[in-house]
Amino acid sequence: MELTVTKRAGLQKYVYSGETQNNVILDLQHRDEVLDSYVEYVNNTRIRGMRRSKAWAKNQIVYFDIQFSVPFTKYGLCEMDSAGNILKTAKNNASGKHVKAWFSFGGAKEVMVKIGLSATTVEAANSNLNAEIKSFDFDAIHQKAIAEWNKELGKIEVSGGTKDQMRTFYTALYHCMINPNLYSDVDNAFLGRDMKVHYGQTSDYYTVFSLWDTFRAEHPLLSIIDTKRTNDFINTFILQYKYGGLLPVWELSSNETNCMIGYHAVSVIFDAYMKGIRKYDAALALKAMKASASSNENGLDVFKKYAVLPLIKMQKVYQKRLNIAMMTGVSL
Repeated sequence: MELTVTKRAGLQKYVYSGETQNNVILDLQHRDEVLDSYVEYVNNTRIRGMRRSKAWAKNQIVYFDIQFSVPFTKYGLCEMDSAGNILKTAKNNASGKHVKAWFSFGGAKEVMVKIGLSATTVEAANSNLNAEIKSFDFDAIHQKAIAEWNKELGKIEVSGGTKDQMRTFYTALYHCMINPNLYSDVDNAFLGRDMKVHYGQTSDYYTVFSLWDTFRAEHPLLSIIDTKRTNDFINTFILQYKYGGLLPVWELSSNETNCMIGYHAVSVIFDAYMKGIRKYDAALALKAMKASASSNENGLDVFKKYAVLPLIKMQKVYQKRLNIAMMTGVSL
């Protein structure tokens, strides 16, 4: 199996060795707690669906559109109970908390699978896929991904040092660029903090703002080597304030997880503004900064009263993070 990606889609390659019944299994139950899901048969080379789940984000939604390079000769859709017993098999669609599907490609030796993703609609997932992966040319998509990463990593050139030191540096730089994640469609539609789809935005909308961790070093670095995304991040902050009431604290999939204290988005905005990065509504940004700084969320009521955050408050915050980590397997 091989994988490659674009910004909003992915391409998988399965190579089989001699089997006569070569299958692909879709397991929508895998990983976190499923709140709702469905899969729909479109034709013998295409399926689509949705998965809504609960873990770190309380309401995480992913729509998908999947296309196969080889028509499947057999398939099965089913709804199961929590014990793994099949409750219902379906011909055209299946829905529920425990949905699985399988697709058989007979004796085909190679099958490729294109997957478009969206947080807004299943139609948007299809549009994202058709815009970014027009064919099943795996090598072409792979080479484009390599070129994109070389462009990003090439924003800093270093010399001297050992090969291991170079590897460490560029691995760290790569890690800096994994998050935040692009979260808007090719037409810039996005899922807001009010869990409604919004249109008409001109900049990219992002998600996964671990601001407690990233305001110190990652965002100041990105403000130097990537001013375009920094402007997009701040426009995203403003939209999250507009549709959620506060700047993000620890946002994931347009959900505020509230698993940390403080209002570190303020630091990111101020740092960017002082560096001349200002392609956003500065007046609205200031309003959002004041609203977040004067709120009583995330321990700020206690901090404003005592000018410190008592240990008992910190214990509650970290206990919440520990509970989430134990439930999801995500490290603290």
